[in-house]
Amino acid sequence: MQSAKNNVQKNMIASSSIANETSAVEQSHVAQLIVPSLQKPRTVSSWKLWLEAFQAVFPIYLATRIAFLLLTYLSTLFFFDNFSDHTRKLTDLLKQWSRWDTSQFTSIAQSGYTNPSTAAFFPLYPMLEALLTPIFHKPFYAGLVISNLATLGLFMVLYRIVRIETNKKQAVRTVLFLAVFPTAFFLAAAYNESLFLFLALFCFYHMRRGSWWSAGAFGLLASLTRSAGVFLLLPFLYEYLRQHEFKLQRIRFNIVAGALIPIGLVLFALYCYYKLHDILAFLHAQVSWHRQLSLPWYGFTSAITNIQDHAILSFNSIHNVIDLSAGLVMLALITLCFVGPWKFSRDRLVYALYGLVFYLFLILFPAMGDSPLQSLSRLVLELFPAFMILGAMGRRLAFNIYYLTISISLLAFMLLQFLMGLWIV
Repeated sequence: MQSAKNNVQKNMIASSSIANETSAVEQSHVAQLIVPSLQKPRTVSSWKLWLEAFQAVFPIYLATRIAFLLLTYLSTLFFFDNFSDHTRKLTDLLKQWSRWDTSQFTSIAQSGYTNPSTAAFFPLYPMLEALLTPIFHKPFYAGLVISNLATLGLFMVLYRIVRIETNKKQAVRTVLFLAVFPTAFFLAAAYNESLFLFLALFCFYHMRRGSWWSAGAFGLLASLTRSAGVFLLLPFLYEYLRQHEFKLQRIRFNIVAGALIPIGLVLFALYCYYKLHDILAFLHAQVSWHRQLSLPWYGFTSAITNIQDHAILSFNSIHNVIDLSAGLVMLALITLCFVGPWKFSRDRLVYALYGLVFYLFLILFPAMGDSPLQSLSRLVLELFPAFMILGAMGRRLAFNIYYLTISISLLAFMLLQFLMGLWIV
């Protein structure tokens, strides 16, 4: 009996040992399956990611600069009669890019804010022109360099943002669709659009990464470039709260970084008080440019009225059609940020919020007179989420064909108008 009992105990011990061994093997096998999924993916050096962005967007950047250069060269023919023997200087080609608001920025760079009406133009861009003038001899030349470098930079940042959010092909399409938009030549001109968009995109890039102080710093610079920059505070706060699950107990001191964004506006307001004795000079200056706060639909209804009141092939009618078309197309794209097959997902809703806020800002200050939506077709370049929607729509070949054919044709026409010194936006 004792012998049998010992055998039973041995069998139980052996079975337990086998079970433990089997359990250990199973656990090891499960661990082999689970651990790789828990491991962090191999990180890629930051500079390599930016190099990838540069390599992806540089062909677009270079092709558009070459196209602009060729059109500038060929526009010389418009200054000659047929078979004329007249010639022009090479420097005249650059002078053709010095149009309209360009002179406002160069005047500020040279003499500062001597006229209250110039307070409508925020200071960072002309400050950079003044800083680089000793190198490039003229603030206008410095402005061209600043704008074109900023354009390359904004293409890279936009690519990085869309690449992270979606995929490489969509990122390239987004940059391409912005680069050939009918008024995209203003990103190459000595205007502040490219600098502002570069800073606003970098603000977003750091927001999405949770680098709040960097986002605030770029937002501050953006609000020193254009008054619209102050509205980056709304997407900043939304994205901060979203990343902290909209719970008060998760909020940390770094939310204060958002306060950096309006500081750019505050600094300029203080300067206006010191120089022009009017702390709101930048706002009051809008009267000099015949703009005033109105209901959101006022500009659209006024444009339609002007189109109806003038001959269909008149200067006034055609320009109102251009501005109205830009406004309506962008309205459709901003709407698609919220609804439809290409809408932003909940975790990317901050882009839609930016698009909506900035679009409202652009249409709330129409011009009084025959061109209520003037400059709108240029200012919509700042609505980068609309171009992200276009990039998503570009998955369809037919859409690419229509957009690129129409947009590039209009871009060439509008640039030639600009180079000839004719009013375009």
